[in-house]
Amino acid sequence: MAADMAGAEAPPPADPDGPDGVRMTWNAWPRSKVEASKCVVPLAASISPIRPLPDGHVLPYPPLRCKPPCFAALNPFCSVDFSNRIWTCPFCFSRNVFPPHYHAISESNVPGELYPTLSTVEYAPPPAPHSPPPPPPVFFFVLDTCLIEEELDFLKSAMRRALGLLPENALVGLVTFGTQAHLHELNFADLSKVYVFRGTKEISKEQILDQLRLSGHHAHLKGAPAQANGLQQPPGSVNRFLLPVSECDYPLNALLDELQADQWPVEASNRPVRCTGVALSIAAGLLGACLPGTGARIVALVGGPCTEGPGMIVSKDLSEPARSHKDLDKDATRHFHKAVKFYENLAKQLVDQGHVLDVFASALDQVGVAEMKVAVERTGGLVVLAESFGHPVFKDSFKRIFEGGEQSLGLSFNGTLNINCSKDIKIQGIIGPCTSMEKKGALCADTVIGQGHTTSWKMCGLDRSTCLTVFFDISPSEHSNQQGTAHQQLYIQFVTNYQNSEGQMRIRVTTVTRKWLDISTNTEELVEGFDQETAAVVLARYISLKMEMEEEFDATRWLDRSLIRLCSRFGDYRKDDPTSFTINPNFSIFPQFMFNLRRSQFVQVFNNSPDETAYFRMLLNRESVTNSVVMIQPSLLSYSFNAPPTPALLDVTSIATDRILLLDAYFSVVIFHGMTIAQWRNMGYQNQLEHQAFAQLLQAPQDDAQMIIKDRFPVPRLVICDQHGSQARFLLAKLNPSATYNSAQEVTPGSDIIFTDDASLQVFCEHLQRLAVQS
Repeated sequence: MAADMAGAEAPPPADPDGPDGVRMTWNAWPRSKVEASKCVVPLAASISPIRPLPDGHVLPYPPLRCKPPCFAALNPFCSVDFSNRIWTCPFCFSRNVFPPHYHAISESNVPGELYPTLSTVEYAPPPAPHSPPPPPPVFFFVLDTCLIEEELDFLKSAMRRALGLLPENALVGLVTFGTQAHLHELNFADLSKVYVFRGTKEISKEQILDQLRLSGHHAHLKGAPAQANGLQQPPGSVNRFLLPVSECDYPLNALLDELQADQWPVEASNRPVRCTGVALSIAAGLLGACLPGTGARIVALVGGPCTEGPGMIVSKDLSEPARSHKDLDKDATRHFHKAVKFYENLAKQLVDQGHVLDVFASALDQVGVAEMKVAVERTGGLVVLAESFGHPVFKDSFKRIFEGGEQSLGLSFNGTLNINCSKDIKIQGIIGPCTSMEKKGALCADTVIGQGHTTSWKMCGLDRSTCLTVFFDISPSEHSNQQGTAHQQLYIQFVTNYQNSEGQMRIRVTTVTRKWLDISTNTEELVEGFDQETAAVVLARYISLKMEMEEEFDATRWLDRSLIRLCSRFGDYRKDDPTSFTINPNFSIFPQFMFNLRRSQFVQVFNNSPDETAYFRMLLNRESVTNSVVMIQPSLLSYSFNAPPTPALLDVTSIATDRILLLDAYFSVVIFHGMTIAQWRNMGYQNQLEHQAFAQLLQAPQDDAQMIIKDRFPVPRLVICDQHGSQARFLLAKLNPSATYNSAQEVTPGSDIIFTDDASLQVFCEHLQRLAVQS
């Protein structure tokens, strides 16, 4: 049995997220709270609110809603009385009359939202007559100038490329910062004009607007692009700072040409003085005055830690190291809590304004991503962590934000998500890139996970890969117990309002149904409905949150105990006989996921900085289940002469001298050459005509790696290494240590060993079986 659990490979599903982009840990639900707690894995759904839809799913009119306070949208699960033109809502059981414009409805002529196959539809209502054109996208760049010349040159070239990719009507603003923050006027072609702000103290939105002579009623950007036609603007006009790309292309490029590294002298024993917090406050304050409620992004490019003013994470004295995980555990950090408080306030301001913060951090040192996490995550921003502004991870990811066509991320703005459920279901909260709108109601649970106490969430920024995890609770009322088995199905509806990348308002409605179960008599259906991939991802997100929120939380122990309880509950065995243990195939890979999750960067923070841990967790919380599974348990492909590329076990025994391995660990993609392959390559055999097969073998993993990189954001780091080389550690760290220096006599010739005292998957599964069957 241990071998079955250790060696199981998941079959690749066609489209694992299905037509709705909704995946649940359990696809049949227990009726009571007690039965739900016995399931061990929480009742949760992973949803992708705006992933791409087939063409037929877009309807050119607004949705039809149930009467208040329900407001559920008409959907295929409503029962319809065609003769009387009445529909009954499956959530509140209210009867609603179809409005006059549905007069032609009949059994042979139903509207799109009632088609059984269209459980997800998007409404694109036509704009009202005389309504203004959709607002242009806004990009406010905040550039760090405390950089060495080489890094500044990389940064400038990335900016020029971005400006070339932006749509002509996109509005652009610019703040540069070092010891001080500089806000640049862009409508001066001949003379550059700059407003300078001190970097030492916190500055309120009102003070910013006062200094820029923008206070009062005339700050708002009315018909933004129309006014900014190159004419001299009145002194109070905001068009000095935000201009369409088509009009400020020349002054912006001239500004970049003249941009120099921060001129303030830095003593040998000091860090540069950097006022990141003040620069972000200026950008947020200006956007809030000019464009509240419009899709706008603050794109911060940061090359080092904030050492002055609000958001400071470390002093300028180099003898004070940046905070580590150990410091955070012991609460021995001077600046951490104050910086987090500053970014919490910034997040609140940005959410109120409907604006997004994106952070591109490129430095060998930490820059404060752990502190900024709250502002990035609550506004639905993007985050990229790289070693340099010249590194492909930064350059290619930065370019992807502005690209259109197939490569487009589908950046959208001003999203709100509303959830409606059947009466016995309560919502505990959401983990992911959103903020609670504190709209309390009967559907809110008492216990909160993540952003809770609400049925409505704000997503200032979202894109086609944005994913949220919703946690549910069950609390049946007396009334529902009396109804008994009358209602066998439960219903959940997700309604997302958002402004798409073209600026049009859309409403996406997804309605899903699942079956209620009486588990005391029917465990088979519960087991059949278990989704082990979703369960692994939900647990990873849940314990990442608990590790941040709860002091002394032992994630490894919590995972082990949960897994033992799950195997005890759903395994088949004779008491105290580990050899008799078997488990349904729907659970067979789950122990393997948990083994890899325990060893992953989400649980093991040793050897990672707080910035890296925050970065990994932010991406885990916002990516699809399929992508998140790869973060937890990387995939491995093997290439050899005598077989096509085949999936290999994530085990050290998969290494062989005559094989090439391709590891996809999400954040990095590793091409690993066995010793013999590396020697042949170094001798140049691939360049000889008679060795074309060898040239093709070398090229195949390169092509596959590029396919992975092309579709991913942020762009993963590509590592090309050889067996026994120093970079081989990127592969070895992810493999199951079935052969270590303790078990060297069992190693296959030509394979490898791992220097570790960690238990192997085989040992882990044997222990699990022994503990699961204990009486």
